[in-house]
Amino acid sequence: MMRDLVRALMLAGLLLASGAIWAQSYVIEDIEIEGLERITAGTALTYMPVQVGDTFDDARSAEVIRALYQTGFFSDVELARRNDVLVVIVEERPAINEISFTGNRDIPSEGLTEALRGVGLQPGRVFNRTVLDQIETELRQQYLARGRYNVEIDIEITELPRNRVDVDITIAEGRVAKIRKVNVVGNEAFEDRAITRRFESGVPPWWAFLSRRDNYSREKLAGDLERLRSRYLDAGFLNFDVDSTQVTLTPDRSDIYITINVDEGEQFRIGEVNLAGDLVVPAEELRELIEIEPGEIFSRRQVVNSAERITRRLGVEGFAFANVNPIPEVDEQDQQVAMTFFVDPGPRVYVRRITITGNTGTQESVYRRELRQMEGAWFNGDLVDRSRTRLQRLPFVENASLETRRVPGTEDQVDLEVTVRERLSGALSLGAGFSQSQGVLLTASLSQDNFMGTGNRVTISLSNSQVQQLFNVSVLNPHYSIHGATRGFSVFYQKIDAEEANISRFTSNRFGANVTYGIPFSEFDTLNIRPGYENIEILTVDTTPVEITDFLDREGDRYDIFSTEISYTHDTRDRTIFASSGRRHRLGADVALPGSDLKYYRLTYNGQEIFKLSDAYSLSLSLGLGYGEGYDGTDTLPFFEHFFAGGIRSVRGFEDNSLGPRDSNDDPFGGAFRTTASAELFFPMPLAAENESVRMSAFVDAGQVYESFGDFETDELRVSAGLALTWMSPVGPLSFSYGEPLRDKPGDEIQNLQFLLGASF
Repeated sequence: MMRDLVRALMLAGLLLASGAIWAQSYVIEDIEIEGLERITAGTALTYMPVQVGDTFDDARSAEVIRALYQTGFFSDVELARRNDVLVVIVEERPAINEISFTGNRDIPSEGLTEALRGVGLQPGRVFNRTVLDQIETELRQQYLARGRYNVEIDIEITELPRNRVDVDITIAEGRVAKIRKVNVVGNEAFEDRAITRRFESGVPPWWAFLSRRDNYSREKLAGDLERLRSRYLDAGFLNFDVDSTQVTLTPDRSDIYITINVDEGEQFRIGEVNLAGDLVVPAEELRELIEIEPGEIFSRRQVVNSAERITRRLGVEGFAFANVNPIPEVDEQDQQVAMTFFVDPGPRVYVRRITITGNTGTQESVYRRELRQMEGAWFNGDLVDRSRTRLQRLPFVENASLETRRVPGTEDQVDLEVTVRERLSGALSLGAGFSQSQGVLLTASLSQDNFMGTGNRVTISLSNSQVQQLFNVSVLNPHYSIHGATRGFSVFYQKIDAEEANISRFTSNRFGANVTYGIPFSEFDTLNIRPGYENIEILTVDTTPVEITDFLDREGDRYDIFSTEISYTHDTRDRTIFASSGRRHRLGADVALPGSDLKYYRLTYNGQEIFKLSDAYSLSLSLGLGYGEGYDGTDTLPFFEHFFAGGIRSVRGFEDNSLGPRDSNDDPFGGAFRTTASAELFFPMPLAAENESVRMSAFVDAGQVYESFGDFETDELRVSAGLALTWMSPVGPLSFSYGEPLRDKPGDEIQNLQFLLGASF
């Protein structure tokens, strides 16, 4: 009030002093601006269409006022004259001090702030009350796009000292309108269910109680329409079109009905298939890469795949930027499509330089030795992909990407930029299990997969639990030679109380050492040889079963074992942790050599096939076999080398080592033959699908241990099913499983919940 009175008196004084201000024009000697608080005089003068020395009259006054209003800085502008000085009296609009949101849960405050920034509302900017409706409209649109049609928005403006305001926005989001039905009208080739089951929008199945499929979103619906269009184009309907889409909201704004009107058109088939352009690769070889054949139903997906396969083949020859353009010739009358793949290979490209970034804790040479694409060689797409896979398979790499960039000023050179994201390479692992009979059991190991950035693996294992006392030091150099051979050493001492490990009642003391050599035969095949020495001492107790005491009476209780383990591994998995495709097969033989106090052998096979079902889902099928026997005077496989099964690493839902033969004390005794199998469907964790460090699975496990191979009976197999979760947490790998036996027998030791814990550094 007082401020307005002062301004009025000032203006009146100026008017009285100037007389008839606009009666005649005058030359501006100076310009004064009064009423400025935050805006500088220099800023205001830059927006004025007049300057000192200009002639000023009535016509120019309207121009000046209009220009200053258009800046948005001022809520009032008045002009006055003092002699030949132009006086501009302004009232600034308030500045926004802070914008706050309350009640918003579906959209974070950051997202709402970004939306308001798009309409010019953000802290520090001038506040204009005329944009309040625009603010509400913009926020409402954000919520309508998420299906919240009952959203209520209240905006409160709080005036602060120094001509500032706070904008407080209270939001009552309301519940999301649910999709009750999706109708497709005009479809004849496919039933509604066959079309809509691939939609992200729709009614979820009754069991998917956490699904958000029935939450409406314009973006989701647009994606569904594109999937629908792709479905028809892949089935030969070239002229398919979505005529219209109606989204109907019930009066209470809680339910949504979607109707999609389509025009299928006619189905087309493939006519001639030709190759044209510069065929730098023999045409016969390129034709084998084309998935479509004359007479087949047209499929856009197969056409695109064919073009990509040809492009990839050209990339192997160094044509990194080849362009394969499928050109269709549509015959509407005969309903055929003649397809020509026009090949433009471009220049053959050489790799000038390879740069590596992201290796914060690893020597660059460790990554370079994994690369199959070399500097100075021509570009090879297969070698680049293989290099990426080899990098991702390193245990201390979370993700690896390779990007190709043209060298400026050249047509035939590229730089390859390798970016790695490293994970914690050290781990302090804790193995844990829980049962009513044993309680919690813990073991610990300290390992470093990337010792001092060299890529070498160093492991120190220590344990002093009720089950075992363990000390083990091992070192592995995965690139002992320039050809990729590996070499490692290991020294160990182990004392095991077998009774505490849920097997027969005896104690073993073992110490020894071994050397490991790995010889690569190809990118995927490796032969490992591990010669070693081990001293084994067996200690008994009063309740040691007769099966063990009889063996000790025959063979003694202390043995020197000279052994060699030979294994062959074929591994094509895309990564070692959370693999989504590929296979791994390992065949091994561990033989106690002549000259040892006991002579025996153990044969093992472990195989896994992983099928990538989609970007999010993978199916794993695995099989494990183990067989052992004595030879040259040793009648049977020593009891301390028996195979065991049961637990989170083999047949989940059954207690560790509990399956198979039992001794005279009814404790698990293991056997000379073991078989295990598993089928596991991997999928993202619900509500955390974007988190690449978490993965869940649904599994079916089967397995059993037999006294010998001849005792194998399928009726004795134990089967379980359940769910599992693995989290590569900041503190290390955490694995949980809940298994429910599907085939068990009285006396089996059930352990539904099992877990492994770890910590990383």
